[in-house]
Amino acid sequence: MDTKKKIQCILLIDDDEVTNFLNKKVIEYCQVTEHIEVKLNGQEALNFLTGKETGNHSQPSLILLDINMPVMDGWEFMEAYNLKDLDQNKINIVMLSTSNNPEDIQRAANIPHVIAFKTKPLTSEMLEEIVTNYF
Repeated sequence: MDTKKKIQCILLIDDDEVTNFLNKKVIEYCQVTEHIEVKLNGQEALNFLTGKETGNHSQPSLILLDINMPVMDGWEFMEAYNLKDLDQNKINIVMLSTSNNPEDIQRAANIPHVIAFKTKPLTSEMLEEIVTNYF
């Protein structure tokens, strides 16, 4: 990986702790970010992005978003996200799902700020492609 391309923060939004663990390992292996933040559902992620969560943190440049989660799923997160007053031009979102349903892929393609729809699991090749193409 080109060590010059570093993303300040990557936000993982997924309710599965094993998936989050594996995604963190892939991201760490690729050495593409200074910080990885993990949230277990869309509501936790919105609280993080809108600063309702205490603590100093940088806004992510990349969000890896699961679709199926409790509390607030990926689709609901995107609806709420698009209504928020965030600096959305600096955040790229990749929907990362076990689904390869063409309807889900098309629905994601029609959402502003979603740059790609990828099927789990996240691989180092997939992550390097995202970083190369969008950063």
